[in-house]
Amino acid sequence: MTDQAVDTNGPAEAAGTQEPPGAVPPRFFGRERELKALRADIERVGLDTLAGRKAPRARVLLIAGRPGSGRSALAAELAGALTGTGPAPADASGPATATGALPWAVAGTGFGDYPDGVLRVGLTEPGGDPVPTERTAGEILGLLGLAVPPGADQDELSEMVREALSVRRLVLLLDDAADAEQVDPLLPENPDCLVVATATGPLTGIPDVRPCTLGGLEAGAAVRLLARAIGQVRITVDPRTAESLAEECGGQPAALTLIGGWLATRPMASVADVAKQLHDLPDSGDPQPAGARPLARAFRLVHDSLPQAAARILRLLALAPAGLADAHTASALAGCSVSAAERTLDDFVKLGLLRTDGAAHPQYGIPGCLAPMLRALLEERDRPAEIQLARARMLERTVRRLQACRAVTEPEGTTAHRRLAGLPRSLRFPNAEEAGVWLRLRQPALLASARLAVADGELDTLARRLIAALVRALAAHRGTEAAAPELYGLHGLVLDVAERRNLPREQAAALLNLADLDARTGRPRDALTRYRAALDAGRAAGDLYATGRAMESVGSTYAELGDFHRASDWYGRALAQRLTQGERADEARLYGRLGAVHSYAGRYGEALRNWRAAAAGHRRLGDLAAQARALSEAARVQEYAGRPHEALHTCREAAELARRADDVRLQAALQLRLADTLDRLGDPAAARLHRSAADRLLGEEGSAYEIRSASTES
Repeated sequence: MTDQAVDTNGPAEAAGTQEPPGAVPPRFFGRERELKALRADIERVGLDTLAGRKAPRARVLLIAGRPGSGRSALAAELAGALTGTGPAPADASGPATATGALPWAVAGTGFGDYPDGVLRVGLTEPGGDPVPTERTAGEILGLLGLAVPPGADQDELSEMVREALSVRRLVLLLDDAADAEQVDPLLPENPDCLVVATATGPLTGIPDVRPCTLGGLEAGAAVRLLARAIGQVRITVDPRTAESLAEECGGQPAALTLIGGWLATRPMASVADVAKQLHDLPDSGDPQPAGARPLARAFRLVHDSLPQAAARILRLLALAPAGLADAHTASALAGCSVSAAERTLDDFVKLGLLRTDGAAHPQYGIPGCLAPMLRALLEERDRPAEIQLARARMLERTVRRLQACRAVTEPEGTTAHRRLAGLPRSLRFPNAEEAGVWLRLRQPALLASARLAVADGELDTLARRLIAALVRALAAHRGTEAAAPELYGLHGLVLDVAERRNLPREQAAALLNLADLDARTGRPRDALTRYRAALDAGRAAGDLYATGRAMESVGSTYAELGDFHRASDWYGRALAQRLTQGERADEARLYGRLGAVHSYAGRYGEALRNWRAAAAGHRRLGDLAAQARALSEAARVQEYAGRPHEALHTCREAAELARRADDVRLQAALQLRLADTLDRLGDPAAARLHRSAADRLLGEEGSAYEIRSASTES
């Protein structure tokens, strides 16, 4: 075998090994030949250069190996060396991705070949499914600090990634790629970037890529890994047996880590004991490639040696969304206390069964190489009814945590805040800041939980409650604009459940929410389609609010598209419904919208009638400021229609209402409008008086330009 390498940080460190005083523990050793070959591959003359063309894309390096072979550790070591940042820790801090991997974005120091650092994302779900490209692209944009347009498709997001990377020199680490179709849309069209991908086999379809294939660790490196976990003394006692144990593990870093953790927690066990136990274990009934058997045997040895309760918790962690759990997740799955769950999770870390991020709200990640074996054991040893009950407990706990996360943001004395007192202390947050940190760290797992709950199809009531609680928590802590990309996906999940369960009222609500996001992000045609669908769903549900809202939104979308005839038609339909229901505030608003579209269309008579009707509606409601704004718009229409004297009279009426409403900015705007009208009527002296009045009103409120703009927007 060639020289090998292994990342010895993380689970091995947690095994409790003490380093000699002053020693610097190695994070990574071996694999010198692979690292040298990968570095040489960066400088290798590519096919484009041989053909006399400039390389149009970033060079792609591929590290191929079975799960557990240390391919991700080698990729991280290479990326860290190239960027001058050093390798990212195995428990890299920051929010976890939806794949269960702990991502990292490391800024470069300026001394490496790629001074803009490293971006790392996982491309495979814990369940083995490929991560959709649009989600991966969104993760990359998030790591770069760029906004992700809600509802954007794969092509749009991939183009945004390529554009963002076109001006950077960085390493993009794509971990655990399933195929070339996942990698190709993300490749930077910039030869100054480098892509390092890991996969089980070759990525056929990406040209000019030579895989660096990993086997097991060389015997010396494997024994050093064991010594890192259990101490050199136990190795020195019987070095031959240690080599035999490394051979039984196939030289696989993941298998060696599990066995090292098992030995570290049993100081009286000898290396020979575990070597014999591992050798005597029969192969599992599932057909597995020969290279995967050592890891499977090591995992079974560790699992079967656990106490029954702990083994059950470990199997149930296969249900953890995105392969990420915290103490509450484990507590709900197993039906035990939070403190007992936390102790058990920490024990699993020592055994190498989990990784942790070490944050204030610690999350525990299931290594990707162990996830399939956990799922298989769960299905083999636990009854389906128990599994479904555990999943329901986990969802219910998540809903309650999200409710507490939102309630803590409410002012004291509100109903939502008072409900906190009814929750167990372990579910509450001490303050809004702590709740926000928890929400940020758990967001990928929470989103994955919502997706999995909807896909399950058997817990739709809980799924709907979970999504509603998550939407409210995100809006409370981040705001609807900042959380729009996540909200878009959640509303889509609500729509899936509503269609499956034939719930037209919820279908209408989801369609309206999605359409609003489409409209705000510049997709009016998509918004129009969804608003019309929401109208049909609202009618099927007999939901007058939804139908009226949908008709008004269709009108607004047509107005944005410049089709003022259709806009006025749909506003008229919405107004007719509101008139039958006696909803005066909505009536006044819709009269104003009709007045605006008639103004744009040049139908000044209709526009004036509707603006006066809007003013009358606001007068009945006692809203003097809104009445003044409506009359101001009526005055504008009169000017457009060539009736300046009437416009002057209407504007004065509006100014008096603004004075009574004590709306200083509106008063100033109307004084400026009066001045403009008087100028057109040939009375500059009176115009100057009104401008002086506007200046006095403005004071510190802002410039005349700002006031005019505010008036126009009103």
